[in-house]
Amino acid sequence: MPRFVIQKHAASRLHYDFRLEVAGVLKSWAVPKGPSMNPRDKRLAVQVEDHSISWGDFEGVLPEGTYGAGTVLVWDSGTYRNRSERDGKPLPIERALENGRAAFWLEGKKLRGGFVLMRMYRGPERNWLLIKLDDEEADPEYDPVRSRPESVLTGRTLEEITG
Repeated sequence: MPRFVIQKHAASRLHYDFRLEVAGVLKSWAVPKGPSMNPRDKRLAVQVEDHSISWGDFEGVLPEGTYGAGTVLVWDSGTYRNRSERDGKPLPIERALENGRAAFWLEGKKLRGGFVLMRMYRGPERNWLLIKLDDEEADPEYDPVRSRPESVLTGRTLEEITG
């Protein structure tokens, strides 16, 4: 199954890099507030350049003067199942993203359940929304960004990695 990874990234501004393995690369979006388990929350997700698959395991400090300088930790990871459809028929994830709406089921250590990425039609084309679907895994009271700041690989926080 293809994998997903979410990296917490303290660059010029703290954000979460949401990445889906698609066609041999990690398709990537910067999510300033991080993902939510509340279906009412619509999180801005700004599409950024694709990353290599190997980048999904990176945790450490990117030095000043390099692209993305700052501290990175693997906040969540796991596999996902594409649930995108068109006219009731399965739609490959690549095509769903091209069309501007991709639905998927995450099986992560912190996040589980259905999510959708939808391209916004006002503003820059790279602006999307990341939305938790209202399913059995939805929990408006659970805020994993606040309650689970640590790395799923090492258990360390950004401060511990930086230190």
